[in-house]
Amino acid sequence: MTITYKDPDGIAGMRIAGRLAAELLDYLAQFVKPGITTNELDRLAEDYTTQVLGAISAPLNYAPGGHTPYPKSICTSINHQVCHGIPNDKPLKKGDIINIDVTVIKNGWHGDSSRMYQVGEVSIAAKRLCKLTFDAMWKGIMQVRDGAYLGDIGHAIQTFAEGHGLSVVREYCGHGIGQKFHEEPQVLHYGKPGTLEQLKAGMTITIEPMLNVGRKEIKELGDGWTIVTKDHSLSAQWEHTVLVTPTGYEVLTLSANSPAVPEFVKPAAPAMSLTVA
Repeated sequence: MTITYKDPDGIAGMRIAGRLAAELLDYLAQFVKPGITTNELDRLAEDYTTQVLGAISAPLNYAPGGHTPYPKSICTSINHQVCHGIPNDKPLKKGDIINIDVTVIKNGWHGDSSRMYQVGEVSIAAKRLCKLTFDAMWKGIMQVRDGAYLGDIGHAIQTFAEGHGLSVVREYCGHGIGQKFHEEPQVLHYGKPGTLEQLKAGMTITIEPMLNVGRKEIKELGDGWTIVTKDHSLSAQWEHTVLVTPTGYEVLTLSANSPAVPEFVKPAAPAMSLTVA
């Protein structure tokens, strides 16, 4: 396993890319309303990324391992879509929940983040799923520190999610990230404490749990990208890029308008960054 450890210059580059990813999600929030199409959101994202942020959209034409090149600049996964939903011309409707997943490249460094958005008034079950998935991500983030293990992250997410009656998608996971979109290690969202790779300062990883209201089983649609729940139950995902520091962690994909950090995360986050010892 080849893991890249970022030096001070690399960390500085990752901080910039992470902040820009968060600012892109901030910008898109105002447009997520009934009637807009995900293709329109994709065009807004591409224009903002290139013209305002001066960055590149990493998903556009991304083709790992022989995949058909991904045709859009963002991923938009709605309701029972788990991840990698491809934007199209179908309008969003009141009651939908949507995950928007963005990755920007700035000066060669990748910033990767996703958020859930509620389209108008949504069901109590959908609100609950979005909140618990957000909390589960933070339960995982809180395990990050030099000397901890990847299994600690997965265990924290799995026990929290299953304790609230949700299932954890197994086939997709977080990952290392830096000058490449996807690096080692894989960051599972389930597991046992004290297992798998040990975390060391300078690692940058994504933590991005996908939780379902129903069963954990998934399937891929014919477009070669979109993943959905087999039982058609609602699914949600949140994602942050996180730096392992000598004393804890730093969340790189926070911005002034990021969703408030849960109260159980101590200390509370300042406006632009969160570093925990």
